[in-house]
Amino acid sequence: MKIGFFDSGMGGLSIMKAVAKELPEYDYVFYGDTANLPLGDKTEEELYEITITGMEYLFDAGCLIVIIACNTASAETARKLQREYLPKHHQSKKILGVIVPTVEMLEYAGFKSAALLATNRTVESKKYFIELEKRGNENVHMIDIATPELVPLIEEGRVGEAALQAIKIIDAQAGESEVVVLGCTHYTEIKNKLRDHFGDSKQIISQDEIIPEKLKLYLDMHPEIQSRLSRGCERSIHLTEHKPAYDKFMQQLLGGVLLGEE
Repeated sequence: MKIGFFDSGMGGLSIMKAVAKELPEYDYVFYGDTANLPLGDKTEEELYEITITGMEYLFDAGCLIVIIACNTASAETARKLQREYLPKHHQSKKILGVIVPTVEMLEYAGFKSAALLATNRTVESKKYFIELEKRGNENVHMIDIATPELVPLIEEGRVGEAALQAIKIIDAQAGESEVVVLGCTHYTEIKNKLRDHFGDSKQIISQDEIIPEKLKLYLDMHPEIQSRLSRGCERSIHLTEHKPAYDKFMQQLLGGVLLGEE
């Protein structure tokens, strides 16, 4: 059985690419709901239906584990999917999000002040704050900053513009925060430009550097799941709407394999 990834587009592909590099032996399937980009402006009900459609596709494609490689969907739907959807429809399957691993890393690193850049829906959900409170962690002072303008720029390949916009926002609103959490998987595309600009003055946390190791640890802790995963080094990508800007990225990830789309 395979490992699946769900997202609206480019960000989730970055996460799958990073995981496949760390754990190349497994088979991976990506479902990108590019027709519904961006997810950050959808209602909770819309997000749940969109995510359910992606889960059904991935489970039908033979996935045992699905990673919701989207902070917006993780914030709004992950818990409900785990508690209500899986027990009714796919009892033997697992759904994992990206927010809890990021919060765990933030705690482990011992940062005292952080600025979270995220979509409107992720900010409105307060999911990062909820997860910090669950752990009784009062040592991390976090501010959240909605940055919905970044996803469209990144999707259009205007990464330089997105990075400049993020730098302006961080300078204006992040204050003395010692770390910036990139709370949208799309923002992995601008991490290096942010690091080049801020140097040692601000640490940049990017989820493509967190999820691979966290997944590896999860599988090591659950040999009953790990043993069921197929190891054919296969990669497949499904997009609900073709995006020409993705072609080069996907060819690099898949080695030029032709993609199936609706």
